[in-house]
Amino acid sequence: MNKWIKIEGPIPGPKSKEIAEKRSKYVADSVGKSSLSPCYIARGKGALVTDVDGNQLIDFTGGWGCLMVGHTPKRVVEAVKDQADRYLHADFSAIPYEPFVELAERLAVLAPGSTPKKVAFFNSGAEAVENAVKLSRMYTGRDAIIVFENAFHGRTLLTMTMTHRVKPYKYKCGPFAPEIYRFPYPTPYRPTIGIEDFERKMISMVDPEEVAAVVIEPIQGEGGFQVPQDGFLEYLRDLTEKYGIMFVADEVQTGMGRTGKMFAIEHWDIEPDLITSAKSLAAGMPLSAVIGKKEIMDSPIEGAIGGTYVGNPVCCRAAIEVLNIIEEENLLERAQEMGKKIRGRLEEMKEKYELIGDVRGIGAMVAAELVKDKGTKEPATKETSAIVKECMKNGVAMASAGVHGNVIRFLTSLVITDDQLEEGFDVLDDAIAKVVGE
Repeated sequence: MNKWIKIEGPIPGPKSKEIAEKRSKYVADSVGKSSLSPCYIARGKGALVTDVDGNQLIDFTGGWGCLMVGHTPKRVVEAVKDQADRYLHADFSAIPYEPFVELAERLAVLAPGSTPKKVAFFNSGAEAVENAVKLSRMYTGRDAIIVFENAFHGRTLLTMTMTHRVKPYKYKCGPFAPEIYRFPYPTPYRPTIGIEDFERKMISMVDPEEVAAVVIEPIQGEGGFQVPQDGFLEYLRDLTEKYGIMFVADEVQTGMGRTGKMFAIEHWDIEPDLITSAKSLAAGMPLSAVIGKKEIMDSPIEGAIGGTYVGNPVCCRAAIEVLNIIEEENLLERAQEMGKKIRGRLEEMKEKYELIGDVRGIGAMVAAELVKDKGTKEPATKETSAIVKECMKNGVAMASAGVHGNVIRFLTSLVITDDQLEEGFDVLDDAIAKVVGE
């Protein structure tokens, strides 16, 4: 008997179908003809969503990683309402406001390392990455950027060039931005390159003296929650220091406590030159940030970075409250506890089902890679899709990932209760059993 999942009728129900018909008529297909969920949300609270037909679901997607503190957290909602009553917009470059400065101070202090930091705000994760590249190029006077296989950095011209996957992100969008060099991302499950070979490979492709930055996700998000091989990030930090290259940690998905640290890069005791943040930074409100060493952030001429909407006051107030919740409600500890529970259930399933080839992650950022054969590691793409759809049909919104779409990842809110988590995993277990025919 489900305690939290309440299915009142078919998914999608009649109201969702009615909205879907309007969607097909008025919303561009290029945005997506359909969503992961075939039903449309009416309300959300914590890790639960209720659709327009009254079905209540458990949400393991967390708004694609934006809802670390859950749907409609009371404190964030109250802060947003209060700010909306005061002023919605002023443009910080025209009439400045305190929430912008307060949030910048909080993030600068929280960033790892002892070097003084400064902060700039933007609207999306892609904008943050793009401006981190701009800052790196302006500071170093160099052009080349190193990125990695399976990476996702955004969908602007520059960031989609940096992103690995062609479809749907890059298909028919060329010509792409120049001076982007892609290297293997070594992982324990799919080793691609020896750490000792990286410098030689880099020198064979691009003169290190021409490289402005290495941009890397400490744990790859869309690429399948790939955790790097032991020692790789530390090696990379040493290599960038050797050649005067900026080390940019893309923490759009990994940051804000998901791994049990405020920033995932802290697990490796590394101080990046620049950090990008977005998604859960403002509980899903459109806000992103570049946090960096003072001399780098101050190096461009005044006005070189910015934008009309960047650091919107309503979004800044939301982000301040997110930080308060994370700190006051001990969500970093909660991420570690959740990670143990998620990993525990997945490891049990790995022993039970041949379909699960690997379980990996840090803190609450955990995933399972599904393969047709544990020896060949052939991606089980169709099976993964079928499992995600079966979960949705039975009341759990589940996210996949990976270049081959064969990874089930957990972007669950950290405020989910233990019994909600367990109920969701029971649905996943049943879905896998049905797909594999057990």
